[in-house]
Amino acid sequence: MTIVTAPRSPAIASTLRRLYFVRFAFAIAWALVMFTIAGHLNPLVVALLVLYPLFDVGAAVVDARASRATGSPTLLYVNVAVSLLAAVGLAVAGTSGIPAVLRVWGAWAVVAGLVQLIVAVNRRGMGGQWPMIVSGGISVLAGGSFIAAAATDNPVLTNAIGYAIPGAVFFLLSAIRLGRAAGAN
Repeated sequence: MTIVTAPRSPAIASTLRRLYFVRFAFAIAWALVMFTIAGHLNPLVVALLVLYPLFDVGAAVVDARASRATGSPTLLYVNVAVSLLAAVGLAVAGTSGIPAVLRVWGAWAVVAGLVQLIVAVNRRGMGGQWPMIVSGGISVLAGGSFIAAAATDNPVLTNAIGYAIPGAVFFLLSAIRLGRAAGAN
């Protein structure tokens, strides 16, 4: 969920590679914890829901700093703002119930997915971005499905939580593919 022009430096590819490995590990750990406690909306579940976009904020900041030399990281800063708004929105929605949480989560997934898609398309010249392109597109579609699920008779959080696992896999695939651009094997 980042945007700048295609990095030309192996150092940037290396930084992104490390960042993507961290994002993979975080998303898997987060999903495992959430699956064990997300049966009911409670303060711990809301806190973990808020944590996910806050982690995205941190990742976008790291990405923006690493990518600054290759172009304007404007879309990364857009992603920071969107994810901060999502975190606040999730905290508020958590007091209103699962449908409200799914609407906020879905809106965030749509916008953040679009940002990720545009950034990855701009970076495709560096390699390792096809998983990010696919992930951004899937995020947009998944976000729409979360918004639609909020209107069902018995909405559940597990679909939104399951969103983290494919995202994690795409970060892992991109990190592995970035190995060539970073000069790593």
